[in-house]
Amino acid sequence: MWTSGRMSNAKNLFGLGVSLYFWGLMDLTTTVLSGSARPLTEGQEDNLSDKLHQRMKRSWVWNQFFVLEEYTGTDPLYVGKLHSDMDRGDGSIKYILSGEGAGIVFTIDDTTGDIHAIQRLDREERSQYTLRAQALDRRTGRPMEPESEFIIKIQDINDNEPKFLDGPYVASVPEMSPVGTSVIQVTATDADDPTYGNSARVVYSILQGQPYFSVDSRTGLIRTALMNMDREAKEYYEVIIQAKDMGGQLGGLAGTTTVNITLSDVNDNPPRFPQKHYQMSVLESAPISSTVGRVVAKDLDEGINAEMKYSLVDGDGLDVFDINTDPNYQVGIITVRKPLSFESKKSYTLKVEGANSHLEMRFLNLGPFRDTTTVHISVEDVDEPPVFEPSIYFVEVPEDVEIGTTIQIISAKDPDVTNNSIRYSIDRSSDPGRFFYVDITSGALMTARPLDREDISWHNITVLAMELNNPSQVGSVSVTVKVLDVNDNAPEFARFYEAFVCENAKAGQLIQTVTAIDRDDPQEGQHFYYSLAPEAANNPNFTLRDNQDNTAWVLTRRSGFRQHEQSTFYLPILISDNGRPVLSSTGTLTVHVCSCDQEGMVMSCNAEAYVLPVSLSRGALIAILACIFVLLVLVLLILSMRRQRKQPYIIDEEENIHENIVRYDDEGGGEEDTEAFDIAAMWNPREAQLVVKNRQDMLPEIESLSRYVPQACVMDNNVHNYVLAKLYEADMDLWAPPFDSLQTYMFEGNGSVAESLSSLQSVTTDSDQSYDYLTDWGPRFKKLAEMYGATDSSGALW
Repeated sequence: MWTSGRMSNAKNLFGLGVSLYFWGLMDLTTTVLSGSARPLTEGQEDNLSDKLHQRMKRSWVWNQFFVLEEYTGTDPLYVGKLHSDMDRGDGSIKYILSGEGAGIVFTIDDTTGDIHAIQRLDREERSQYTLRAQALDRRTGRPMEPESEFIIKIQDINDNEPKFLDGPYVASVPEMSPVGTSVIQVTATDADDPTYGNSARVVYSILQGQPYFSVDSRTGLIRTALMNMDREAKEYYEVIIQAKDMGGQLGGLAGTTTVNITLSDVNDNPPRFPQKHYQMSVLESAPISSTVGRVVAKDLDEGINAEMKYSLVDGDGLDVFDINTDPNYQVGIITVRKPLSFESKKSYTLKVEGANSHLEMRFLNLGPFRDTTTVHISVEDVDEPPVFEPSIYFVEVPEDVEIGTTIQIISAKDPDVTNNSIRYSIDRSSDPGRFFYVDITSGALMTARPLDREDISWHNITVLAMELNNPSQVGSVSVTVKVLDVNDNAPEFARFYEAFVCENAKAGQLIQTVTAIDRDDPQEGQHFYYSLAPEAANNPNFTLRDNQDNTAWVLTRRSGFRQHEQSTFYLPILISDNGRPVLSSTGTLTVHVCSCDQEGMVMSCNAEAYVLPVSLSRGALIAILACIFVLLVLVLLILSMRRQRKQPYIIDEEENIHENIVRYDDEGGGEEDTEAFDIAAMWNPREAQLVVKNRQDMLPEIESLSRYVPQACVMDNNVHNYVLAKLYEADMDLWAPPFDSLQTYMFEGNGSVAESLSSLQSVTTDSDQSYDYLTDWGPRFKKLAEMYGATDSSGALW
């Protein structure tokens, strides 16, 4: 039977006791197999084999071998001994070891059965090895014992320190947390055998971080140990935790880790304005929503706990200014809410409040979480453009208003303290037709051209007001002019009317219905009256019936029309309106006599062809027409030559030539323009009607002023109205020369070959300057050469 022996390490009495126990148990079984060690016969071997198999469960009871890890000796480490009771000590038995680590980690003495470890063992890498042992007859190689399996366990020693596998740690805890608030739990792992001794029993302790934090020695849970920890005072803490095995006893191995703890913010600090008074200024021309200034309340908290809301709680500018909160920088932005005026109010005072948006109930006792400050805003004066009062004008004017009539007084003033003078003008882009004119100083809006409601019924013009001392300051106002209708258009046929009457028409037959239109638009509506013109009142052929609905019927008065007698009739019809004054016009209805069938359908309206007299041949007719054509050509030629021929002007000897304004255009007529414009008409407009001089080079196109300027204006010597009428008259006359044009000549010539003739530079030279070079300049400078050239020193100059 197998027996095993093991020499115990002196340090492990427990392992030695277990080995001795199993040795004793093996010795009790050896008596069963005691006997001679002589070789067995084949039959005996088979019988022995059967017996061994029958007794295997009872006789092969193996103990485990134990060996300490981390052996550092130089000799192989003795593990144990295998022994068979058939071994008589004569070397006839050969022991063989196989299995895990056999021959590499463990060896066996094949004669004695001693097992040794030849490599350093580490329990943390492998805790046990499973091996098989066999005893063979050295001579025959036959097994003396059946193969048996046993285990070698590696016995642990404290050779591994605890390790924090998840370290270093990062944690956070709210500031001002109560004592004992859990922060984080750390865990250390020891690779030693936790079932054997205290090698893996870990105890936690804090090396750094007191008195702020503590750690549970058994669980590794870190808690706060100090009350009222303030983030604003200290935000970051570095805590070092130690884990020590052997239950923390002396000689145990230890490992450490770092825990970085951050105090998270809570809203425990109320906002405070660093300034109790702010001074700001804003231009009175600042637009709506423009920024005036910024205020900020400091809050030691951060994030959502520092969010602020600003508001205006008091002051005299609550309706003029507004405040908004910038969510990114937590500042209050004061903006303009209404237009400012330095002349109305020069300064404002506001009381601004800044308050936290998010509060925590447990810290309300640290409040109030709001603060106020005072803001003084000064309004600075700027040079503002003129302001119109009112801000918009609406004018109604009849379309027959006379030129130069004042229809509205436009008023503007300088809102500044200086109150500069104002000059008025019209934005010509709003009045391209130049129908109106505004007086430059008084702002009187006048008509400059006749108005016609039927052409333009509304005028939207822009009047500009400019400061005299600062032309860049310009104000504007919109003036809407509604042209009222007057009865100045006579009614007329809506279209050209052409009627047909059959030769077999009967008396009283309707041949045409006529209607009229009127460009006027009276308030009471349009109503037209129809009648035959006076020259056709007793027309024997046709009659007219007014239907009193703005239409009229034309009826035949007789029958028996004959086309060859008269093929066309012209019927004048008088159309009158209901306006004041009543206006009328005459329209002509053309009536053709046609041949019709029995049902009244027109068959032919062509008159019979005119037959030439027999005595007039066709050749004579062509000769007559040729003569007429030649006469027309001669007349046109004579007229053309007369127009091109120049004629002398008729000049009144008594006329004061010095009173004439002579204007020369690029292609002016020279002396023909001496009578271009008589300024005497400007001095006395009434005399302008008495003396009318016609130009001799062309027919007069500008007629007397009396046709356009009313007598009342002339009697009042209203030169301004006269100029407006004169301007309109000249604008309308497309054939009149531009008498009032101003031509500016800027061409200064190509220079002279003599260059400068100035003697200004002669002051810097000697008085005996020589002018002999004048003789080289040609005949044009001959006179100068004689006057300033070289002469005989003995002769006199004159």
